[in-house]
Amino acid sequence: MNLYFRLFLLQLRVRLRPAVSGRRPALWDEVRTPFRVVVTDLDPLRHVNNGKYLSMLDLGRLDLMLRSGFWGEIAERGWYPVVSAQTITYKRSLTLGQRIELVTRVLGLDDRAAYLEQTFVRHGTVVARAVVQARFLRKTGGTVPPSELLAAAGEPGHDLTVPEWVREWAGATRISSSAA
Repeated sequence: MNLYFRLFLLQLRVRLRPAVSGRRPALWDEVRTPFRVVVTDLDPLRHVNNGKYLSMLDLGRLDLMLRSGFWGEIAERGWYPVVSAQTITYKRSLTLGQRIELVTRVLGLDDRAAYLEQTFVRHGTVVARAVVQARFLRKTGGTVPPSELLAAAGEPGHDLTVPEWVREWAGATRISSSAA
């Protein structure tokens, strides 16, 4: 239930939050999504459960797509995003009541997917960092190629070449379609 409450709050914040730099952020801009650790985020050791981080990552990506206007664009085209791989590294624990920001940005695109970096920050210190591989699918079937994503989102103001270490990670985690 906590995720639905946070989803509602996120959608409310998107409508009420002033535009970043006097304009809506583009899909290629960094977006910061605030959170506060609540009781339902905690595990028996009283720190944020690892699965809760992944749920917050979902909300950070949604915040980016809503605030950039990309969510409406993909909905019109009959597309939807899915996570195809992700990795997260934890540096510090989060406990009840702490405020954090989730910083979400697009790292790049390759011929198969979009890659995002999402970083949890508390008082300027990195708490955890994730790299997410996402694909966009058509409701009618099939995958949306990056060229169509670029056409829908507009050209970025920077290079979208995927860093080498991310390409290596993506290759190492890929599951063959012939795998049992």
